[in-house]
Amino acid sequence: MLHREIRRAAIIGGARIPFLRAHTNYTKCSNQDMMEAALQALVTKYGLAGSQLGDVSLGAVIKHSRDWNLARESVLGSGLARETPSFDIQRACGTGLSAGILIANKIALGQIDSGIGGGTDTTSDTPIVYPDSYVELLMSSYRGKTLVDRIKPWFGLRPKHFKPVVLGVEEPRTGLSMGQSTELTAKEWQITREDQDQLALESHQKAAAAWDSGFYDDLVFPFQGAERDNNVRRDSSLEQLAKLKPVFDRGPDGTMTAGNSTPLTDGAAAVLLASEEWAEQRSLPIQAYLRYGKTAAVDFIDGEGLLMAPAYAVSEMLKDTDYSLQDFDYYEIHEAFAAQTLATLKAWESPAYNRDRLGRDKPLGSIDRTKLNVKGGSIAIGHPFAATGARILATMAKLLDEAGGGRGLVSVCTAGGMGVTAIVEK
Repeated sequence: MLHREIRRAAIIGGARIPFLRAHTNYTKCSNQDMMEAALQALVTKYGLAGSQLGDVSLGAVIKHSRDWNLARESVLGSGLARETPSFDIQRACGTGLSAGILIANKIALGQIDSGIGGGTDTTSDTPIVYPDSYVELLMSSYRGKTLVDRIKPWFGLRPKHFKPVVLGVEEPRTGLSMGQSTELTAKEWQITREDQDQLALESHQKAAAAWDSGFYDDLVFPFQGAERDNNVRRDSSLEQLAKLKPVFDRGPDGTMTAGNSTPLTDGAAAVLLASEEWAEQRSLPIQAYLRYGKTAAVDFIDGEGLLMAPAYAVSEMLKDTDYSLQDFDYYEIHEAFAAQTLATLKAWESPAYNRDRLGRDKPLGSIDRTKLNVKGGSIAIGHPFAATGARILATMAKLLDEAGGGRGLVSVCTAGGMGVTAIVEK
């Protein structure tokens, strides 16, 4: 597979459409509509109209059957040359980051010179599924050899056939939703409601400040009448957050609310990566380099919290690179829930957890919280599942570019008990 010396994979930059709460401006938009818009913004931003790239990796978590070739169809509507190949991937909430890592690996190995990684998701355009018995009726009619054979199954049509099957949000292996699972983690790690609300408040404050400073002006592009993320609450306060009722454990011990959890969100994001030579030939400045990626999974059925895999992935990644947890200038940790982010930070500090779970002689330790999600996190910005990783990667690259150099750690938890992490440097 390797035919030349390993190369550095450069991050040229990213583009996305505003992340919006479900059932607002993007209600009538499909995954492809949003993905094409994000790609078109990237193409315009970097003058790529008509250009043939080496490969494009895109994905979505919630897909219609019509989205079977989502990446290719999105590329065909992006403005790139139609000869640009592409492929779909899906690793739940880690899809966007995984896509970027796959493209970076291809560049590093010399298989391609340029590519795009990204993702899209909508819960406003959710596939409507009907009972299996109705599907069987339809297929029986379809398979009929004669007119009578095709008509006969319809005599079994009943009102129950028109009752949609609600899209499942539970893990098939446990029957628990992601929020319910994280409530168990919050209790295990004794994550208080107050600490969760504080992290949520900081997420909103940082995101509002980033928008006010113009940080997102060349990262977020208008679409469907929206110009900014509409979940950012610049007037949020601890008092307001404290008034919200728990939603996953409604008893006296529940701590997770709509305020300290990510909202259902629609959106799309993409990141352009390339070799240094490719960027130089096109006079495109390099923001940073995607230097390393690591993925882990945990036994969330019997042994570990559903969203704790990033604790393991980061630990193994640091072993591979000989970095310490403190050797980073910025940390972009996906805020699926404030409780999940805080539990991960607490796990890295725990001597017992590091010894018994991570196989370390001493704890990874704490991080400087002033370096965490400095431009706002998913709680404020929103979380279109497959798009979040690309958003974070683009944010980190720009942070390092504006700082004139440094090192950043990226961490994304996913459904299915997995975690995707990366190191970005300049």
